[in-house]
Amino acid sequence: MCNIAIFASGSGSNAENLAKHFLPNPKVKITLTASENPNAFVLQRAKRLGIPTYSFTMNELRNGIVLSKLIEQKIDFIALAGFLKMVPVDMVRHFNNRIVNIHPALLPKYGGKGMYGDRVHKAVIAAGETESGITIHHVNEHYDEGDIIFQASCPVLPNDTPETLAQRVHELEWLYYPKVIETLLEKLG
Repeated sequence: MCNIAIFASGSGSNAENLAKHFLPNPKVKITLTASENPNAFVLQRAKRLGIPTYSFTMNELRNGIVLSKLIEQKIDFIALAGFLKMVPVDMVRHFNNRIVNIHPALLPKYGGKGMYGDRVHKAVIAAGETESGITIHHVNEHYDEGDIIFQASCPVLPNDTPETLAQRVHELEWLYYPKVIETLLEKLG
C-alpha cells in the first residue's frame, strides 16, 4: 500500500480529481489532504470524500512539525495540487524524488515564486505565446525548478482570456496528473 498526502492551498479541483482517480485502487491510499490555509475549499472536498484533513501553520511547516506528522502517518509520496508555499528542504530531502508538483504552464517559462493560477495565464497571453500547457515536475528546494517529468501542451487562441486558457489547461491537468503519478508509483514499487 502506498500512502499519498496531497498538499493544496485553495479550491482543490486537482486534489479531488486525484482522490477520485485513486479511490478504487487497492494499492494506493490518499491518506491525508493538507493545507496551510484552514479555510481552503480543498479541505471540504476531502472531507466529503472521507479523506482525513490536516491544517497547519507556516511555522509548523518550517520547523518540522508537518514532516513529523507525515512520517507518523507513514506517508510514502506527496502530490502538490495548487500548494503555493515553498516545501522546506528537510521535507524535500526526506521525500527525495517522491514529491511532485503540477504547474499550469510549460516550464521553465512562467514559473517561480508568485507564478500560479491566473497570474500564469495572464503572463502567457501578454507575452503573445501560441501555446501553453502543464508541467509535472519533481519538487526541489526552489520554486518550479525540479526535474521535469512530463509536459502536455494546448494552443493559446487569439481571443483567449485567462479564464478560457485556464479551462484548457485544467483539462490537461485532470487528464494527465493522475496517470503520471500512477506511473511514478509503479516505478517506486
